[in-house]
Amino acid sequence: MKLSAVLSLIVLIAVLTAACGEKEYKPEEINEATDICVKCNMSVKDDAYATQIITKDGQSLKFDDIGCMHEWTVENGNENIGAEFVRDHNTNSWVKYETSYYAYDADFKTPMAYGVISFANEESAKAYVSEQGKGVVMSADDLAKHSWDVNRDMMDMETMEKHNEEMHDMGDKSTGEMDKMGDMNNGEAQS
Repeated sequence: MKLSAVLSLIVLIAVLTAACGEKEYKPEEINEATDICVKCNMSVKDDAYATQIITKDGQSLKFDDIGCMHEWTVENGNENIGAEFVRDHNTNSWVKYETSYYAYDADFKTPMAYGVISFANEESAKAYVSEQGKGVVMSADDLAKHSWDVNRDMMDMETMEKHNEEMHDMGDKSTGEMDKMGDMNNGEAQS
C-alpha cells in the first residue's frame, strides 16, 4: 500500500511539473499604424484576415493573410513556433490555427489572394461555403497538403483597379496643372 501511495505521488509530481513547464502563448493586438506583414511587407489590418505566430521566445510575427503565414513557415520552419493564431471570420476573435476550420476557393477575396478564410468551428466554415455557393471546408491538417496558389487574376485585377483609382484621383486634382503643362508644350503658354 505504501508503494502505491509513493508511486501515485511521483506520478502526480511529474504531471504537475510537466503542466507548469508548458508556456501559454497569447496573440497580440493588431496596431494598424505600425504592424507590417513579415512576409509581404504590406500593412496588417485589424480584420478577419490577420494572422500571427508567437515564437517560443515570445516574439509576435504578424501577417495580413494566412497564405503569407504559411509561406513564412515553409521558408523558416516551425521549430521556433510557440503558437499560430488566425481570426474567426465571423467575430474577428483570435483562435488557434490547429483547431480552426477553413473555407477555400480561389475566388474568395483575401488580402493576398490565397482564397483561404478561417473560422473557429467547422459549422461556421460549412455555412460560409453554403452561403457563397462555392468552396471547400478544410482543417489545419488539410491546409498542410494545400497547394497555396495565389489567384494571379485577382491580384492583377486588384492592382489595376488600385492603379486606375490613383491615376484618376491624381488627374482630377491636377487637371488644371496638366492643361497648363500641355499648353506650355504646345507653345501656347505666355509669361
